[in-house]
Order: sequence, then structure tokens, then C-alpha cells
Amino acid sequence: MSSQDQAPLLRVVNPDATPEEVAAVVAVLSALGGDEPAPPPRRSEWAAPHRQVRRTLPHGVGAWRASGLPH
Repeated sequence: MSSQDQAPLLRVVNPDATPEEVAAVVAVLSALGGDEPAPPPRRSEWAAPHRQVRRTLPHGVGAWRASGLPH
């Protein structure tokens, strides 16, 4: 199918539209974006699967001290 066989993407219905008005409409529509998909939403760190797994608490001698230390 050639480019001449395709229907126009934009059709001006108002015969009184000036070239500046048509250019303004085209500029607004082109600024809205193309046909590229929107980027996937970022996953919140709060919803990360590794945060749902609780680590094993230390036990034994000095466990209370070790529980506050970074791992």
C-alpha cells in the first residue's frame, strides 16, 4: 500500500481555517507524542519482593547486640 492510498491523518473541516491555525493544531497534536508505548511504571521499593521476606533473628549469646547491627 503506497502513501497515496492511505487516508489522511488530519482533515480540516472548517474552510475558514488559516494556515497558522492549522499549524497550531498540528503542533499541539505532534507535541502529545507518537505511537511509542508509555514507559512501565516504576515499582516502589516498598513493594519489592525481597522486603516481604523477614530475615532470621539472631539467637544465642550476644543476640540482642547482633540484632541491632547492620547485616
